[in-house]
Amino acid sequence: MSAKRPLKRQDSIHGEEMPVRDSSKKSLVGVIDDGTKTVRFVIFEAERSEELASYQLDKTVVQPQEGWYEQDPLEILHHIRECAEKTFEQLTELGYSKEDIVALGITNQRETTIAWDKFTGELLHPAIAWNDIRTDSTVDAILAKVPDRNKNYLKHICGLPISPYFSALKMRWLKDNIKAVRRASRDKRLLFGTVDAWIMWNLTGGVQDGLHVTDVTNASRTLLMNLETLNWDPMLCRLFGIHRDSLPQIRSSSEVYGVVKDGSVLDGIRISGILGNQQSALVGQNCLQAGQAKNTYRSGCFLLYNTGTRRVHSAHGLVTTLAYRLGPRAPPVYALEGSVAVAGEAMKFLRDNLKLIKDVAKDTEHIAGQVFSTGDVYFVPAFSGLYAPYWRKDARGIICGLTAFTTKNHIIRAALEAVCFQTRDILEAMNKDCGMPLSKLHVDGRMTSNDLLMQLQADLIGIPVLRAHSWDMSALGVAMVAGHAAGVWAADTWRHHATPADTFLPTATDDDRDARYTKWKMAVQRSLGWATTKKSIAMTGQAKRKCSMSAQSFDVCLSRENSILEPLVENVIEDDTLIEELIQYSARKFSIFVPLKSPKDEHTILDDADYYMSKNESDYMCHYSQTKKKLHTNWGTIEEIIENDPEIIFENDSPIVVEPVREGDDNVGADSFKKQLDKAPSIVSHMRNKMTHTSQT
Repeated sequence: MSAKRPLKRQDSIHGEEMPVRDSSKKSLVGVIDDGTKTVRFVIFEAERSEELASYQLDKTVVQPQEGWYEQDPLEILHHIRECAEKTFEQLTELGYSKEDIVALGITNQRETTIAWDKFTGELLHPAIAWNDIRTDSTVDAILAKVPDRNKNYLKHICGLPISPYFSALKMRWLKDNIKAVRRASRDKRLLFGTVDAWIMWNLTGGVQDGLHVTDVTNASRTLLMNLETLNWDPMLCRLFGIHRDSLPQIRSSSEVYGVVKDGSVLDGIRISGILGNQQSALVGQNCLQAGQAKNTYRSGCFLLYNTGTRRVHSAHGLVTTLAYRLGPRAPPVYALEGSVAVAGEAMKFLRDNLKLIKDVAKDTEHIAGQVFSTGDVYFVPAFSGLYAPYWRKDARGIICGLTAFTTKNHIIRAALEAVCFQTRDILEAMNKDCGMPLSKLHVDGRMTSNDLLMQLQADLIGIPVLRAHSWDMSALGVAMVAGHAAGVWAADTWRHHATPADTFLPTATDDDRDARYTKWKMAVQRSLGWATTKKSIAMTGQAKRKCSMSAQSFDVCLSRENSILEPLVENVIEDDTLIEELIQYSARKFSIFVPLKSPKDEHTILDDADYYMSKNESDYMCHYSQTKKKLHTNWGTIEEIIENDPEIIFENDSPIVVEPVREGDDNVGADSFKKQLDKAPSIVSHMRNKMTHTSQT
């Protein structure tokens, strides 16, 4: 809970008048912040980045089976109302009241999926959390329907790979496995939604005409939304078997959706902003220009790179997602995202499973800081597979490089470095997709309080890391978009607002960071292929092999004279079931053995042990720091790098860097313009050549 502070009047930012409700009070914006493990209610003063008041409660996460994670949606609603009541009590002490809150925003854990009855409001199943992997078999069934079983087949439509991570697979699993969900779907009573839709429906009346809406950022995480039309795609809905009537209406991230009318202390407040928590952190970090990026370190790790109004389709394992849309008529802003399944969870694993530490926040930094390196130990925390950029659900966690001198200090430090290496994996992919390395990385999340982790991150990516003073920037981001819709928070003013941050500069050499990253890639390679879950018939091709076996056995049976099976021939030719019974009977009667060479279901590292054993480190060498892309930085001018960000415009998949114009710059003019054109795509170069030819004639 944030500390209370005395009221101060500050009527302007950058010389502009702040919108106020009267001469003594600023307008307030409330935020519902639903995370994976906590629910918070936060209140901000308009256009201020500091929390005025807040309260939070922990949530219950149930794990009924290994890899399954469930939450109680009713507990989420209860915590929202209780946190709001506690926060309003603080407001009274600060001289404010509920009437000063002019807008309410919702930010939420993404991909977590809920199913309920729209006529009774009854929950049909606990919420399936975003990191739940129960849908492995559902993924196999969907992949069997797409050409070449290509997990990236739908990326040109929705920007996402076919993975257990996303909501459509969770919806389909519920329909396939939960009778109440199937029955509700048949009776046209079923509503599906991510957590924001569940909260919105209940706050705005529930069964009494509650609004079933979501925003573009949450909808873009379902595998069902078309990135171009910003609506549910009919082909995708048909592929996953989800009826559009059960899905919420897709709206922008910043508009007045409705008014709270659930009988709680929030009654009467307008809801005017919705953002998925990672997109909200991007806005809160003020990464509103193309080419800016942020990384959030929580249970997982989420790096978003703003690509502006241009959709950049990744060829290197990232997902294309909506960053935000500031109004129904505003253009959508897109982002590339890389998601890491395990970040903070790796530290909790060291505490709860291995008993190496007692306090995650204190011990990880203190104990890991007692050694100067990991001693060549590498920890790949792929407890439930790897997300971006690998998307390998068969990966499992490993600790490698152990020697007789390895201590728990080395293992803990290796766990911290694993978070940093996974971040670099994503930056590698982003550099290849966008062709433009970042000049700095904004960071937030609880893990960023670890100074050692932040320094390791700067060392391993080779660029400055800017840590926000507030560990949770997601609440601030949705407060901005909600206030923007209510007219009390100007987006243009926020765009130029300087967010306070601590800066960590890299100290490692290029050779050192590349050598360590090379061994990380070797460790990742060794983590693949460990999970050997039985695949469905559709995925393994057993159905075809059964037909082939049936035909062979049937031919053998017919070739025997006086076979007792001959009278059955005419009845079984078109019936696979009878053919199968025929095979079993014939094999039992005549001891017929039909050999069948079955190809391996999946090619993994375990199939090529000799091959990988013969590889050298140089075979894994990365190309992250190629000479032509290296960022040559004079760290004496770090202030200039941080203060003057170039904006990157994506045109025809080729990024153009627009450098800021500084006063007194002698190069501004025709020569400078010609140099900028030299960097432009071929179409602009063609126009330049035509202009030059015309001027000469």
